[in-house]
Amino acid sequence: MSRKKILFIDRDGCLIEEPEDEQVDRFEKFRLMPNVIPALSRLKGAGYRFVMVSNQDGLGTESFPEQDFIGPHELLLQILSSQGIAFDAVHIDRTLPADNAPTRKPGVGMLLEYLRDPGLDRNRSAVIGDRETDLELADNMGLRGYRISEEMGWNEIADALLDQPRTGSVERNTRETTIAVAVNLDQSAPVTIDTGIGFFDHMLEQVASHGGFALELQCSGDLHVDEHHTVEDCALALGSALDQALGDRHGIGRYGFTLPMDESLAKVAIDLSGRPVFVLNGEFPRESVGGLHTEMVGHFFASLAQTLRCALHIDLSGDNTHHMVEACFKGVGRALRPALATGAAGMPSTKGVL
Repeated sequence: MSRKKILFIDRDGCLIEEPEDEQVDRFEKFRLMPNVIPALSRLKGAGYRFVMVSNQDGLGTESFPEQDFIGPHELLLQILSSQGIAFDAVHIDRTLPADNAPTRKPGVGMLLEYLRDPGLDRNRSAVIGDRETDLELADNMGLRGYRISEEMGWNEIADALLDQPRTGSVERNTRETTIAVAVNLDQSAPVTIDTGIGFFDHMLEQVASHGGFALELQCSGDLHVDEHHTVEDCALALGSALDQALGDRHGIGRYGFTLPMDESLAKVAIDLSGRPVFVLNGEFPRESVGGLHTEMVGHFFASLAQTLRCALHIDLSGDNTHHMVEACFKGVGRALRPALATGAAGMPSTKGVL
């Protein structure tokens, strides 16, 4: 599922300056907030979507006629649109404070559709405004809130949003395993792993170290039966955490390749496409190594591809089973490194979504 990063943005005092009488009802009162266009352009390039949320006290009444509001409002939308900045929706509440309407900020009545959307990226979405009620709205939505002020303008808010680490954490509890995994794609440490299978721990360390991301993974599994559930569930949890950290996958490298391990060779190709596929060409000379059955190597990567939502292909050759298994894990890590990396803005797909 593609996750949507949405910024719920106030209008007056946030997109345009708010006059003393708190009504932008004439063109001569219209002033854009400093740096709003370059900041929104940066955020759009990082995959953010915009929703306007504004209280307009008594709009449509004799004290605030609709025709006085519409001209400056449409001018705002036109200017932003000319710079490639559009809003998915514009939500305006017309009530007065005394009405105590559930649609009036900080109430969430206008925004229930977003709160019900399982595709909303709650870790990266935020509310931006200039009043305490905007921060209260953020709390009521379970999102972060940013308040425009002299100390924090649009440039600072964009920096804060774009400098967030890409993190993911998953807890998976079944009858067979209890797993906690956390990843940070923008840090290379710590890497701490304990699954109860020393060789498997070492292989997971190779994926994280060569992939260039921090990984903390703890697993307690039914090893008295065999290692199947531990290996499979660790792969599923790790893939889910990586998928969570990638968010909407905007700006990632998407593809990655490679790795020789002495006499063994693992040619690895990965595509963080959003479509899970796994292919392994090659056979291991031995049935197990280091307490890990080699049939579980392919099963691990198939499970990882399922929850990471990627296409993963491995062509494998060699004579030493240890080297061959290690080449697979190191190779997948090396392939992940450029695929996870961020650089160019935008979505690396002609479809516009991964």
